[in-house]
Amino acid sequence: MIHNEPAYKKYKQEKSNQKKKGQKQENRVLAESQVKEWFNQQDEKTQDELLNHLVKMNPYKFENLMVQLLSVMGYKGDEGQALVTQKSNDHGIDGIINQDPLGLQKVYLQVKRYAPDNSVQMPEITAFSGSIKLKHADRGVFITTSTFTQGAINAAKDLNITLVNGEMLTNLMIQYQVGVEVKEHYMTYKIDGNMF
Repeated sequence: MIHNEPAYKKYKQEKSNQKKKGQKQENRVLAESQVKEWFNQQDEKTQDELLNHLVKMNPYKFENLMVQLLSVMGYKGDEGQALVTQKSNDHGIDGIINQDPLGLQKVYLQVKRYAPDNSVQMPEITAFSGSIKLKHADRGVFITTSTFTQGAINAAKDLNITLVNGEMLTNLMIQYQVGVEVKEHYMTYKIDGNMF
């Protein structure tokens, strides 16, 4: 039997010695909830840093980044295209997502790099809705680095406009890895009971 083999006994003894040494260096057990809390703190820190960068970045680069985010999220479809409108005379449309090769299904985008204390108001939502209607479309996405007032939220529901505030934006950017990169990757394992 393998348990009686000298090599196995030596291996087990070495493992036991390493374990005892490790326990002396670290007396407490790291609970799973502590690990999750640490990861949540790291995500919050990254979100704060990301939002700070977004508020300070060049407006046109910001528009490009937001169009890229929606593309990565799958809104342009397999053969669609995504583009940023010209810098001036865009009539309140900052980006266009063609969801199919012919551009029959479009999503219009407006983005605002606002400081956290500068909320998007209802008139900005209604103006964006008017711009969308001029394009004979019925939907849009309004992204801001700040927040929306209750009036803006209510108007967006009535006008079929999806709102993305700063917190949701940074969550999406981390989730879809746009503007961020993986620093470390940790995995934990459990026994697959179906294999035994």
